[in-house]
Amino acid sequence: MMAERIVRDWYRGALWLNLLRPLAWLFERIVRRRRARFLAEKGQLWRPEVPILVVGNITVGGTGKSPLVAALVTALRAQGWKPGVISRGYGGRASSYPMQVTAESSVDEAGDEPVMLARLVDCPIVVDPIRVQAVQHLLASSDVDLIISDDGLQHYKLWRDLEIAVLDGARGLGNGLCLPAGPLREPSDRLQEVDFRVCNGPNRALSHIPCWEMTLQPTAMVRIRDGKHEDLASWKGRKVHAVAGIGHPERFFETLRQLGLSVEPHAFDDHHRYNPSDLEFNDSLPIVMTDKDAVKCSEFATDNMYALRVEAVLDAGFYDQVQEKLHQIRKTSKHHG
Repeated sequence: MMAERIVRDWYRGALWLNLLRPLAWLFERIVRRRRARFLAEKGQLWRPEVPILVVGNITVGGTGKSPLVAALVTALRAQGWKPGVISRGYGGRASSYPMQVTAESSVDEAGDEPVMLARLVDCPIVVDPIRVQAVQHLLASSDVDLIISDDGLQHYKLWRDLEIAVLDGARGLGNGLCLPAGPLREPSDRLQEVDFRVCNGPNRALSHIPCWEMTLQPTAMVRIRDGKHEDLASWKGRKVHAVAGIGHPERFFETLRQLGLSVEPHAFDDHHRYNPSDLEFNDSLPIVMTDKDAVKCSEFATDNMYALRVEAVLDAGFYDQVQEKLHQIRKTSKHHG
């Protein structure tokens, strides 16, 4: 597919992309103006009484935002916070918004990542393309004292107190160009303005940018049909069909190989909507996928379909610093209130 080739070439530095530099220059000018307008008018935005923490990225495609959101919810709840999550609900089409998301919500309505989060963490989750409305609904319907936005770094109609940018340690920023000549949603110097930078995996491609390193640690193989957990050691040496409809499928395939599995890879587009025919491989090998893929296959999952459960692992110092900044924000907002 053409889209797959373009993404591949962004990270290979293909020379033909130089033809798109004039469009990238125009795109960069537009996003810089949007950013400047936001900074100039930020004081006029609606600001809730609770802090808003935005977890996003400046590149197209997955970098591991949702696992980090789940880890933040768990860690901050353990510190006494009552977090809630908002999301655009990409790929979902609800009959009305805002929409409260639960583990039983339809992926077609809520989107795959919000439903995945609802199954991983126990906290209020609301989706709405207009994120301000999602925040207002969450505050009206739930007892939360912290809002975490899954994505939305470029959603400048939303107030934010803290920003976390998630980066891909292996692929970095590709050729460093903005769309459509490269993978950047915003120029790379935007990374200097966020509060925290988190690198998914060893920081090989971005060694010049100070980051907190995040590891996606596999914890279990979960049978999709009934949620049964199986020890990863029992899967070593097994041959499997590996299925991934995420921003960077190869990372998932490599994770399985590192666990000792023999992998037959099947990559799909990010947010792909699966049909049973997509997973008919005419053999009896187990099918292993990500949690994000699993929520879209649960209705027709067979006994040989599994999801690899992973948890985001970061140094405790990262959470300590996030905590410290959140407490400072809460004191400041109470003072102004």
